[in-house]
Amino acid sequence: MKMFRTVIRFATTSLCVLLISGLPNIAVVASESFPTAKVNTTGLAVTDTEVTVGQLHSATGTMAISETGSIQAEQLAIEQINAMGGVLGRKIKIIVEDGASDWPTFAEKAKKLLVNDKVAAVMGCWTSASRKAVLPVFEKENGMLYYPTFYEGLEQSKNVIYTGQEATQQIIAGLDWIAKEKKAKTFYLIGSDYIWPRTSNKIARKHIENVLKGTVVGEEYYALGHTQFGSLINKIKLKKPDVIYAIVVGGSNVSFYKQLKAAGITSDKQTLLTISVTEDEVLGIGGENLVGFYSAMKYFQSLDNENNKKFVAAFKAKYGAKSVIGDVTQAAYLGPWLWKMAVEKAGSFDIDKVAAASPGIEFKDAPEGYVKLHPNHHLWSKLRIGQWSADGQAKVLYESGLIEPDPFPKGYQ
Repeated sequence: MKMFRTVIRFATTSLCVLLISGLPNIAVVASESFPTAKVNTTGLAVTDTEVTVGQLHSATGTMAISETGSIQAEQLAIEQINAMGGVLGRKIKIIVEDGASDWPTFAEKAKKLLVNDKVAAVMGCWTSASRKAVLPVFEKENGMLYYPTFYEGLEQSKNVIYTGQEATQQIIAGLDWIAKEKKAKTFYLIGSDYIWPRTSNKIARKHIENVLKGTVVGEEYYALGHTQFGSLINKIKLKKPDVIYAIVVGGSNVSFYKQLKAAGITSDKQTLLTISVTEDEVLGIGGENLVGFYSAMKYFQSLDNENNKKFVAAFKAKYGAKSVIGDVTQAAYLGPWLWKMAVEKAGSFDIDKVAAASPGIEFKDAPEGYVKLHPNHHLWSKLRIGQWSADGQAKVLYESGLIEPDPFPKGYQ
């Protein structure tokens, strides 16, 4: 599989133009007040005028359908930050690496970014498999990763800021909603075959059986990129679950949902709740193949608030009117802003100082609404249930209050 490496330097964009698009309300800091010798004591790629960060996502392979939005959102945030004067008065340069949907490649590229390029932070990964592959590298080399994907929890690191949701905020809260609203008692668990779906379904099973007093009538896993779901669909028809609970990722989603519809498994006959389909995947699946099914996410493009309206307008202005924004795309957008705020709170690019400054940071201009960084490096956030329409957008049916992150919930490990 062909790998690539690119370096992006964002030219200064007129601040007034980006303000029209709607920039977060964050103070501009001048570099003169923060000499390089004081803000960079550990040899990172920081000069008097520039700071280098890394981007590490799958631009190719089966996960590209999901990760392209993250790449775009992070670059939009960085362009906006540069238009405001950068971070501690320094413009951001990005070194982009392609993990190519291959976990050893992610680890290799992470080491390159931290050891060779000496980046001050990395925005990256999507799957838990890729995150687990790079985590030892970040901890050994003392780098900082901003990880945007909802995930299974059961992890906490000084070297990672988790901008997506963990299990208590998405899996458990979503199952509580579907059980209450649909009086659901039987569940069929489906996932792609790697750590996130398997661990998430382990948590889901415990919650279904021990808390909801329901029954899991089936549990199946399929390799990434799998496209033939006929046998699974026949099993679902036989078991007749109250809820299909789906954690299929990447390009497999296109085949799965098209084959469900072709087999007559539609929302008027069957309830389906997924924690892995966002607007990014729906763009490939086709909204007509998902009508009436539900996703449990913290963000949907259709959210009706001023922060989100500005974000959606800026995203579409940059990437086209037909571009869409999903949960992970929005969470990826948060990463550069949270990093900027932590660096400027610390008055330093040094990783240890940035990590220490991160807890308590509030981002009131987040498109999803107010978020706050917890000492466990996860975000307080809300759970929302969206129901898909033929146009590929979701109608938000439910919104929780802010849920405190708890990556190690008692009884679910």
